[in-house]
Amino acid sequence: MAGIGQAGASGAGASGAGASGGEASVSRDDEFEPKYHQIEQALRVRIAGARAHDAVASEAQLCEEFGVSRMTARAALQRLVADGLVYRRVGRGTFVAPPAPPRRADMLVRFSAEMRRQGRRPSSRLLGAEVRPAGEVEAAQLELGKGQTEVVAVSRLRLADGVPVAIEHAVFPGELRALLHAELDGPAARSLHEALVRLGREPSRGHATLDARAASAEEALLLEVPVGAALLVERRLILDRGDRPVELTESRYVGARYGLQVAFTVDS
Repeated sequence: MAGIGQAGASGAGASGAGASGGEASVSRDDEFEPKYHQIEQALRVRIAGARAHDAVASEAQLCEEFGVSRMTARAALQRLVADGLVYRRVGRGTFVAPPAPPRRADMLVRFSAEMRRQGRRPSSRLLGAEVRPAGEVEAAQLELGKGQTEVVAVSRLRLADGVPVAIEHAVFPGELRALLHAELDGPAARSLHEALVRLGREPSRGHATLDARAASAEEALLLEVPVGAALLVERRLILDRGDRPVELTESRYVGARYGLQVAFTVDS
């Protein structure tokens, strides 16, 4: 039986894992797009309609279906493995991974990485980016020294599969103004944490508070929800490996589109 990434030889019907129509869905619109990326995107669509532990087509089957080399087929599968969408078993094949659970409240995972792990396509829409005077609370929490009066402020709308999930307001010490040169907008938006690492300020640990609020008219418009919809608000202070404050962020998530996993002990 063909896996979710390959049609049956007759083209009649999809496999039990939910392949749609069974035919190859590599786009020919952009001849400059790497073949492995085209195959990866086609498989992501099929995986979205599959069940956990359904078989995925082998490298040989992908080569036959998409007319590519074994190396190209392997590269596409490796990217899906890296994102946690499929898993491999030696001698058995590649299979659809169970859906990733919500992020643990005591763990900080990049939004883009978290969405990819859930099989969703992350993107960002830049709402604002500037260097401005630091507020009193910002200066205190970021431990700005004498003569440090400015912060870098970046606001973005975070989306998954084109659907708004969160509004994110992040503030950094003014010395990190090079962050404004990072790719912050669109499907190719880079993680601010990656940019911080390149600037020598790798995020390491921090603390957060959680509460809830009702969406204002402005928030409702951006998030495409009714006014008053429930928002999960997470405020984070992140330190770098030298225990220096590097980021102060507030994320406002649509409650119906985002959740957190909480571990606890029972107080006796």
